[in-house]
Amino acid sequence: MLSGTEILLLSDEPRSGAELVRLLRSLEGEVAATEDGSEALRMAREGDPDILLLDFAKLANGAARTVADLREALPELPLVVLAPEGAPRLIVEAMQAGASDFLEKPVEAEDLGGAILRALPAGFGPAERRLATSPAMRAIWKVVDRVADTDVTVLLRGETGVGKNVLARTLHRLSPRRSAAYLTVHCAALPAPLLESELFGYEKGAFTGAWTRKPGKFEVARGGTVLLDEIGEMSPPLQAKLLQVLQDKRYTPIGGNREVEVDVRILCATNRNLEEMIARGEFREDLFYRINVVELEIPPLRERREEIPGLLQAFLEKHAQARGRPCPRVAGDVLRLLQRHAFPGNVRELENIAQRMVVLGSGRQVVREMLGAEQTDELIARRLEEEVSELERTAGTVPLAEVRRRAARSVEAIVLERVLCLTEWNRKKAARVLGVSYSTLLQKIRECGVESPDPVRGP
Repeated sequence: MLSGTEILLLSDEPRSGAELVRLLRSLEGEVAATEDGSEALRMAREGDPDILLLDFAKLANGAARTVADLREALPELPLVVLAPEGAPRLIVEAMQAGASDFLEKPVEAEDLGGAILRALPAGFGPAERRLATSPAMRAIWKVVDRVADTDVTVLLRGETGVGKNVLARTLHRLSPRRSAAYLTVHCAALPAPLLESELFGYEKGAFTGAWTRKPGKFEVARGGTVLLDEIGEMSPPLQAKLLQVLQDKRYTPIGGNREVEVDVRILCATNRNLEEMIARGEFREDLFYRINVVELEIPPLRERREEIPGLLQAFLEKHAQARGRPCPRVAGDVLRLLQRHAFPGNVRELENIAQRMVVLGSGRQVVREMLGAEQTDELIARRLEEEVSELERTAGTVPLAEVRRRAARSVEAIVLERVLCLTEWNRKKAARVLGVSYSTLLQKIRECGVESPDPVRGP
């Protein structure tokens, strides 16, 4: 679950710290631990961990101060707080001091791993600006620059894995609220009653099992930012309550009679078509207009293929450095096949491929696995769709014979590159697989413009 994630643990109680080390290592995390705040700061600066985990086993009065000091010294490092059960004040103060997320103890391994993964930045945050070479992404960054220092609600739209969470975190980091908490609430991960208590909290005795007061995310993140991820999965009753919060900037916790002031910036993300949901009566139209003050539609990776080489290189360097391994060199033909891949998982899938390349030390082996799993007819169908779209734009200007030649050449190029990659450019073996003579294969390679697999720097 946390394979390759470097975690720095600061715990103020040896037994609690030892148990957390055991849990983190069972999740395949790479853990370094200390009981001293100054030592944690030194280790963080020298070791460059992915995340800092603070375990306050004792109700120390200086917990919030510790969080604030570490946040000031390490502003970009995700920081998750573990607090004793029944310590809402410590949690609120820690989050207001700049913690990224919190958990109440005792914790299960899965919950701990999930909190760490949520806190980790997916991708490269502000560095993606350098990698955003497509016109669509450059336009998005221009909007980000204009709205980051405001408090307007932003709706982030796009397929799963395109980088909505990265962009949301970047909006927070560029905002005046950057020194306060940034929290993500996954609306699809919780049933409605649990999601309501997660957002708004509850008072002691509000229901069976409510032994202590629990602050909601809107209260915990006071002064910061809350991302409502997959907001299209929120139930209609909760949509109504959220609309009221957006209008009145206040709410009443479950089972309480006091009002809580809301001082957070709200960002929303979804991969669903909210307009269609409105037409079906599944999403409130008035809430849609409240959250859609500014809309950022992030295109899928297949529509910005020019960014694949840069993103791949960045991911390779990131994971090679994290694991202390050399950065793999990717052959030209392997990169070209990646640039033609559909990437249904978008940027997240590309990062997964880069991780596997670093671990296996071979880009060709990873792509060979991909090609073995990918159906040739599906790839050909996608290529023909692209050809048809291009021909539609030039309708009436291209002879039918040329149309037929282009389609045949596209299909041949796909098959040639796949077989040559699978055979590691053993032309004799490729000719046998394709059932053609060696000379015919060489001719087809020239006609289709299939380039040799000379390695290129990175991707």
